[in-house]
Amino acid sequence: MGESGHALDLRDAILGAWRTSSRVTSFLVEQVPAPLWDAAIPGAPQRTVRMVLAHLHNSRRAWIRTLGSEHGVAVPAAVDRRSVTRRALLAALQRSATGIESVLTLGLDSGGTVPPSKAYVWRNLPLDVAHVLAYFAAHEAHHRGQIVLVARQLGKRLPASVTAGLWQFRTFAREPVR
Repeated sequence: MGESGHALDLRDAILGAWRTSSRVTSFLVEQVPAPLWDAAIPGAPQRTVRMVLAHLHNSRRAWIRTLGSEHGVAVPAAVDRRSVTRRALLAALQRSATGIESVLTLGLDSGGTVPPSKAYVWRNLPLDVAHVLAYFAAHEAHHRGQIVLVARQLGKRLPASVTAGLWQFRTFAREPVR
């Protein structure tokens, strides 16, 4: 049962959980202070915060291409991880969020499993929609945590409104789909 006492619809739950996770990622991109955007990652000085954040979109894009393009899911363009602006990245994240949602919908419409594609050669990710969702959400959460930690390591700790805001899933879940 859902919080309202009504039966929980699997489609609504899976897609809602993805939308919430994606919105949390966008929230972090919106909130990263400009001076931190081009800060080098400690221990990996050739990578910047911008590059890690751009990786989130480009990784989504790669999975959309791998799992969905053969089945008609539109693949968004990649972003340049060295020069993408915050505004351009936020727009790209909206497009890739829609693409991931389309991959999940493809799986839901196919009995709960994303149909195999020729491009999927890694074969380490089970293709049932619950595992696919868990993988995407875990990957993004990992990098969100990485950004929070990098800010601390660089002495540019993010405000509590941001770090606590990353955990406001109920608030983000209520936001209208963009």
